[in-house]
Amino acid sequence: MYHYGDYIYEGRATGTAAARVRQHNGDEIYTVVDYRNRYALYKMDFDLRAAHAAHPFLMSFDDHEVDNNWASDIDQDNTPKEVFLLRRAMAFQAWYEHMPLRKSALPNGPSILAYRRLRYGTLAEVSLLDSRQYRTDQPCGDGTKARCAAALDPNATLLGPTQEKWLLEGLGASQARWNVLAQQVMMFQLDRNVAPDAKEYSMDKWDGYLAARNRVLGYLLNAKRTNTIVLTGDVHNNWAGDLKADFEDQRSVTLGSEIVATSISSGGDGVDQNADTPQLLSHNPHVKFFNNQRGYVTLELTPDRVKSDYRIVPQVTTPARRSALEPRSSSKLEKPG
Repeated sequence: MYHYGDYIYEGRATGTAAARVRQHNGDEIYTVVDYRNRYALYKMDFDLRAAHAAHPFLMSFDDHEVDNNWASDIDQDNTPKEVFLLRRAMAFQAWYEHMPLRKSALPNGPSILAYRRLRYGTLAEVSLLDSRQYRTDQPCGDGTKARCAAALDPNATLLGPTQEKWLLEGLGASQARWNVLAQQVMMFQLDRNVAPDAKEYSMDKWDGYLAARNRVLGYLLNAKRTNTIVLTGDVHNNWAGDLKADFEDQRSVTLGSEIVATSISSGGDGVDQNADTPQLLSHNPHVKFFNNQRGYVTLELTPDRVKSDYRIVPQVTTPARRSALEPRSSSKLEKPG
């Protein structure tokens, strides 16, 4: 079981009790005791404990294990860096204590070595990435907007120089049939503005770090690697799409596939399709699938094919509902995407 992050939410409880589904109580958390108690509260959930008992977990973190949309030593409130690093150290300590991690991930103050690589014979090599700890600040003031010059900065990085070098060298040396990147934020381009004459992108995703994404995809293109599968979470929706050498040219090489998993329960029941889904998909032709309900994704890898099944729950506000199977996304070695 790969858990991409946002295992807990650090913020204060919101909404009325009747509207909440598996939401926590309490105020925003800052101290190591606060973080420990938040994990303890979440692990009171019987189903969560049952999931841990049934499956080994591969853990990574995103932003909410610390603070919303944090980047390196910068938080969303412009807290002095030395103060935020104290909070980050306490958050990492609690994360380490409550997650199934090896001793090599033991935090050192505000730092933790969370990126690592796992090999499953010759079938798959999985690189678990850390897209928070080493990134430069979100460009253009964060949010969803048109790209400014900072989003094109060649020195901007999502993974940091050391991790990026480690990733590319690993991809180059891999002899596996499939290279899997298990990470947090959406990698393929997504124009989120349905208006025909304006484009907007999330600055917190790879869309805000264009040069960094181009370095990774450019490496795959030059190395003629078309066996990459990217696993992503973060956005509380299901998506599947192609990783293109040039997202502005749909005739360009497809380098792999990205599979984005929705949230288990947060966000409410959701709907299959939003009102603007047809326009959104038409503006992003490399995106092949979208669903806005809760659930999880199962992934089946064989030497010749990767198949993803989207298991969705029509209602999370009603207990004991069976999951339903959504259409599948598949990728073959001879025809990626």
